[in-house]
Amino acid sequence: SKAAIEGNYLEVRNADVWTGPCFASSQVDLEGKQAILAWKVTNGSWDGTNLSGLSVVAVVNASATLGDPFRDPYPAKSVLIMDQKATPRQQKALESFAKSRAGKLLSRVVRIDVAPIDLVAGTGASHGEDVLKAGNIAVVKTRALCQGDIMCGNETVYYPPLTRLDHSMPAFSEQDAFNGKGLGVVWNNRDGRSAFVGKFSN
Repeated sequence: SKAAIEGNYLEVRNADVWTGPCFASSQVDLEGKQAILAWKVTNGSWDGTNLSGLSVVAVVNASATLGDPFRDPYPAKSVLIMDQKATPRQQKALESFAKSRAGKLLSRVVRIDVAPIDLVAGTGASHGEDVLKAGNIAVVKTRALCQGDIMCGNETVYYPPLTRLDHSMPAFSEQDAFNGKGLGVVWNNRDGRSAFVGKFSN
């Protein structure tokens, strides 16, 4: 059996996830095909391998808007970024863990990079303020949503998170950038209602 595992999760997409249906339908199939998913294991093991303190990041480029029930986002190509503190065995366990959480989203991993990964999750009054840095390959900065983010009054979590979580909340993405190889696309997005912060366990 898998030993208990828990930690923090951060996700950002290139479409608003917390939005009104009017805004969402204007983005369908134009945006939302890219995503960055990050897990930081605070403690626990996977496949008999201790992963405490290690992180893994998945960067995805899908065939259609992720989460859109009417279109098929697969096949999706992905790049995995492994924590440079991980041993080869821990890297294999991190890959297995990420694939088990994200399912089909990570069925076509085209590249694996290794980099220093730092995922800092805001707590207490700064809940929602997360910062992810994966070397110079990926960066995400979020803040909590506030009144000023309401545009139509019908906002809701229009697209749920892409992975199973114990707890999540939508957040505002101040920046999300991918500057790596393998996906045929790079980006540097600013200011979207497009993130989730959360916690996972099994």
